[in-house]
Amino acid sequence: MQLLTDRGADIIPEVIEKYGIKFAALRIILDGKIYNSGIDLDGATFYKMLGVTESFPTTSMPSAGEFAEMYRELAKTDPEILSMHISSGLSGTMNAAQAGAAMVPEAHVTFWDSKTLSCPFGWQVETAAKMLHEGKSLNEIRQKLEVLQQKVYGMFTLSDLRYLIHGGRISHISGLVASLLNIKPIIGVDKQHGKYYQVGKFTSINKALEGMIHQIEAWYGTATRLRVQLLHGDNMEAVEQLREKLSAVFDCVFDPVLPIAAVLGAHTGPTMVGLSVGPEALFADVG
Repeated sequence: MQLLTDRGADIIPEVIEKYGIKFAALRIILDGKIYNSGIDLDGATFYKMLGVTESFPTTSMPSAGEFAEMYRELAKTDPEILSMHISSGLSGTMNAAQAGAAMVPEAHVTFWDSKTLSCPFGWQVETAAKMLHEGKSLNEIRQKLEVLQQKVYGMFTLSDLRYLIHGGRISHISGLVASLLNIKPIIGVDKQHGKYYQVGKFTSINKALEGMIHQIEAWYGTATRLRVQLLHGDNMEAVEQLREKLSAVFDCVFDPVLPIAAVLGAHTGPTMVGLSVGPEALFADVG
């Protein structure tokens, strides 16, 4: 069985290379030019570009025809394909993938809606890739992914809401009010529909980071050893603040810090800082 995912998943490069993870392109349009996220535009370059333009980026997903072409090519090697995608509550990528698969009867595609994005989605893809490498069955992989989907959380905060508002990922009205009131929200992704929701709102980034700590304690307590991956737009200062606050309260195993994929950062901007978190024991039997 082969694995295909999309650039809505943030995964450390070493894992991508080791397991040969294949991606469908998600694109960014900025100042009239089109870029493939993670291919010809990385996060660092993207944020430099944002700093010298007054334009807002937009994003686009692969067409059904592009997915059909990918499935057709993969099926030449192995017709069994696991296709894992960014939350259908935040993107139409899953729908395009399903429409593409319908054009390729020789490909036997199993779909997985991550119901999330970025590093929490990346952990799902990494786990599936490792389990496929170990020869686990599709049923075993699905069962594990269901557990991760329910027990791993992601959330982020940011001081500049303009990109979220422009991208339509939150209500224009609530976003505008938050901007006027100088509110710093914590945003998560709900488990049922895979859509953004407000975890909390604060008057400063420091208080929002403290709010994340309290939320993690509510989810897991303080006795659980946690796997944590910190991510950001272009905000390493906030990353280090969050790491310090986490380490003071929890027993953490930290993954390498990742800049959020450019195609996701287009909707959050450079001030974003966030994390993926879950019990470390969930991953002990994989890889």
